[in-house]
Order: sequence, then structure tokens, then C-alpha cells
Amino acid sequence: MQVTLPDLTAPARFVLDPSESLSDDDYFRLCMANRDLRIERSAKGDIILAPSVGLESDYRNTEVSTQLHQWAKLDGRGKVFGPSAEFILPNGAGYSPDTCWVSNESLARFSKEQRRKFLPLAPEFVVEVLSPSDRLNAAKEKMKEWIANGSQLGWLIDADNRTIYVFKPNQAAPETVVGASRLAGEGPIDGFTIELASIWAGL
Repeated sequence: MQVTLPDLTAPARFVLDPSESLSDDDYFRLCMANRDLRIERSAKGDIILAPSVGLESDYRNTEVSTQLHQWAKLDGRGKVFGPSAEFILPNGAGYSPDTCWVSNESLARFSKEQRRKFLPLAPEFVVEVLSPSDRLNAAKEKMKEWIANGSQLGWLIDADNRTIYVFKPNQAAPETVVGASRLAGEGPIDGFTIELASIWAGL
């Protein structure tokens, strides 16, 4: 099934008939047939289409991913993935974080064929970088969903306001870090420190 849409400036949600909800394999085929669209799926089975991000947002995403990837190669305990990778959460949602880290131990549970599709797991560490089309409250709720479904640490980066919201399990509210020049990882990414100057600066 292919989807044709007008230009999007904000995420669009399509509600499917629950009696005809897509299986994980059908959902994967939908995404593969529409590679030019950024498609996600809510826990209720709604299809969510997000607009492409602008140059500055992509630059910031790439900066975060590059720093994490360089550390992960030296650390050796896991792999880093970008926004093209999608994960199926235990609640049925299919989400693509801007950047994430998955341990080698988690990846080893799946066959090579399974790793060619969307994996049914929550990355241990996820990062979302706000773009102009994102809404902060909605982004926070999505980050809570990552944590509720098994992620151990999440960073929501609001670069325009030089703020990072840190999400962890069993936490009443995220920790808010404002104006820091760097931020040290913990838990699954203990040993990683992100340098924030270029992310704050943008383009």
C-alpha cells in the first residue's frame, strides 16, 4: 500500500479500523513501500506521518549521533542507530528515535533476518531532538512511553532553549538540565559525555 499526501508541516495521524489493524509484518511492508515518508505507529495502531526536518534540526541530530557513535565504537558494548531505524515496543507502538544505543547483548537475541526488519525491543538509551514541528508536551509523552516500555535512559533535547530533559525509570518527573556545556551519560551509556556547544549553536 502506498500513501500520497500533501506537504506536511506538523505530524499527521491516520486512525485505522481496529478490526483491520496492521500486523507487524504488514506495517513493515507499508513503511518499505513508502520510504520517502517518516512513518510511525501509535500503541493504538494509528499511523503517524511526520514532516521532514529542516537543515538545522538534521545537523543537530547528526551531531548527537556522531558523538554517540564515536564513543560506542571505542566502548564496544553496543551499537548506535539513527532516525531511519524503527523499533516495535511491547505496547505495539512503532517508533524511530532520532538517535539510540542498543547493547550487543540485546541485539544478540535476534537472528540476522530479524535484524533486517524492525526489532521488537526498546533501545536501552534513546535521544529525541526537538524540531520546529514538534510540540514539547507531546515529545515528553513519547519519551515517557519509551521508558515505560523498557528504555533505561532518555534525553529530550530542546536545543533552541539549551535544555535537556533526562528521563529514567521510576521517576516522577524528568530532570531538567539548562545551559550545560556538556552532559555525562549514566546507566547503559556510563562513560559517554556529550559536548553541547555545537548543538546549542546550530547553524
